[in-house]
Amino acid sequence: MIRLILVILFIFLFLILTVPLMLICYITERINKKTGDRMSLAIVNFGWHILMFFSGTKVNVIGRENIPDDTAVLYVSNHRSYFDIVTCYPLVKGPTGFIAKKEMKKAPLFNIWMALLHCLFLDRSSTRAGAEMILKSIDYIKNGVSIFVYPEGTRKRDYTDDELLPIHNGSFKIATKSGAPIIPVTVSGTENAFEAHLPRIKKTRVTVEFGKPVIYSELEKDDQKNIGAYVGNIIHETYLKNTGKSAE
Repeated sequence: MIRLILVILFIFLFLILTVPLMLICYITERINKKTGDRMSLAIVNFGWHILMFFSGTKVNVIGRENIPDDTAVLYVSNHRSYFDIVTCYPLVKGPTGFIAKKEMKKAPLFNIWMALLHCLFLDRSSTRAGAEMILKSIDYIKNGVSIFVYPEGTRKRDYTDDELLPIHNGSFKIATKSGAPIIPVTVSGTENAFEAHLPRIKKTRVTVEFGKPVIYSELEKDDQKNIGAYVGNIIHETYLKNTGKSAE
């Protein structure tokens, strides 16, 4: 329970003590957007690194060189734990907005950092809201902000099952309409930090692998039509490989 207490205490102190920095980042972004984005990214990434230290989470990173240095992309990942975001965000390149459920918009102070980091809040009960979110995401990418999405729509609760949840194809429109490269992201082991043994947080090792960019326009017609299944298969095969469950 000591790790859980340390993590909760750190999150509380981080949100309170960084309130002045929120204001500085907000003002800076209005003067120089790129500088403001870099400041917000650096501050939150610092916080995530400290959080991983307190939780005892070690991350093995594979394929980060597959992320373009100067191009906004659509990151597409499997989702097994709240720690997915903690482990993945410090690894992205450049400003990146996560697509989160609308309930996160009510989280005090945390929602401000999310807004500064270009996160979008999705109302999954509204088709219109989903369409507006996709259009906003396309606009972000065209302005150099990458988008990170979990197309399964929610976290995997059965940690003994290695299959992905059904992939929602709608989020892939962000890439098909903007022309952005799709980066498959495979995360394994994050549930062992927290969800697999609630309410304790345990020391664990996580693997995050960034796959080679998928360019929609270069795919075969059948793969374009089933882009969700195509990318989902890449993530699933990588997950089995990294967890030692591959048939190879």
